[in-house]
Amino acid sequence: MISAAKEAKVKLAMISQRRLYAPVQRVRQAIDDGKLGQPILGVAMLLGWRDAAYYKSDPWRGSWEKEGGGVLVNQSPHQLDLLQWFMGPIDQVFGHWSNFNHPYIEVEDTAVAVIRFKNGALGNVIVSNSQNPALYGKVHVYGQNGATAGVLTDGGAMFIAGMSTIAEPPVNDVWTIPGEEGLLKQWQDEDSEFFFKIDATKYYHELQIKDFLRSILDDRNPMITGEEGRKTVELFTAIYRSQSDNQPIKFPL
Repeated sequence: MISAAKEAKVKLAMISQRRLYAPVQRVRQAIDDGKLGQPILGVAMLLGWRDAAYYKSDPWRGSWEKEGGGVLVNQSPHQLDLLQWFMGPIDQVFGHWSNFNHPYIEVEDTAVAVIRFKNGALGNVIVSNSQNPALYGKVHVYGQNGATAGVLTDGGAMFIAGMSTIAEPPVNDVWTIPGEEGLLKQWQDEDSEFFFKIDATKYYHELQIKDFLRSILDDRNPMITGEEGRKTVELFTAIYRSQSDNQPIKFPL
């Protein structure tokens, strides 16, 4: 897709609407402003549950040929995207995956990975569709100065497009930047109030689509390019390849 877009001289973007969440923007701004010092550790986690009815709801679900993977491909790309957006380019990945309690599907329901970023920082990925009930997704960044900034991106219950809504607002769940610790409750209240005034399944997508249209009119890159989307694909591909080869996988693939 990237090559085709370049050849045709057209714009290509990928949807990563969680980057536009206010609590996510705060984490990124804190990193850009140096409030964490050098980020030294990043953690991405998505724990949830998918039952047999979910996998039977569409014939493509749960197969390598039609879905292409499991929790890494379908449920956790947003957390993987934010982790790389916060922490920077990856140097190498060592990962494992397994299917613990979904014998009726081919793909993984759980995966873990250890990451070494090119700047020397470390990262950890823990994702699973085997944790019943509900949903818990977060991305945390730990700085060299001892401060932490984190966001709870998803909570309450697994979202299924066209079948359910987003249950809980995204909020900053930890914030220990010196002098700003007292702002956490205020931000949580503000973000929760805003969340219940909008349709979160549409609002952030619309913001990104407007940016894409504006990028065409202004002849500039869209906010989130195809290359940014490929980074997430590269990460989960490396985790699959690491288990297959039983060794760390160097980047670029």
